[in-house]
Amino acid sequence: MRIGITGHRGLPEEAGELVHAALRAEMRNYRPDDLVGVSCIADGPDAWFAQSVLDHGGRIEVVVPCNGYRDSLPEWHHATYDELMEQAAQVHHAGLDASDPQAHMVGGEILVGLIDHLIAVWDGEPARGYGGTADVVAYAQRTAVPVRVVWPQGVTRLAVKG
Repeated sequence: MRIGITGHRGLPEEAGELVHAALRAEMRNYRPDDLVGVSCIADGPDAWFAQSVLDHGGRIEVVVPCNGYRDSLPEWHHATYDELMEQAAQVHHAGLDASDPQAHMVGGEILVGLIDHLIAVWDGEPARGYGGTADVVAYAQRTAVPVRVVWPQGVTRLAVKG
């Protein structure tokens, strides 16, 4: 089973912990011996998903949307990115130069083309910029790739509601 991820970055710590736990729980739905997780391994849900797949005994593949993609991510995430990249069974390069919305959407389209199902860490709101989570979800739906939304109750992109 080939599962991909798209999701909101920059979640507050408490919300991130709930999302991370939900992704770990989601892995229980898959047999480790045939599980392949496909991710761009950005900070947040992408990396949490990839690590959850590995922890569950699956393999990961990485989509790199553009040259210099790693450098466009927060510096504090580089070590995690590097560790996950080293564990990738395969890396898919989009070959674009700039880390811009177009490259992020192309990366999402490549990812969707490689998978059987998409997990979306998505609050259901429109994308804040082209190539965001909502755009990748819409692309998956247009191409008949099933989408499972993972969004813990009470979480917003800004906080966890009491």
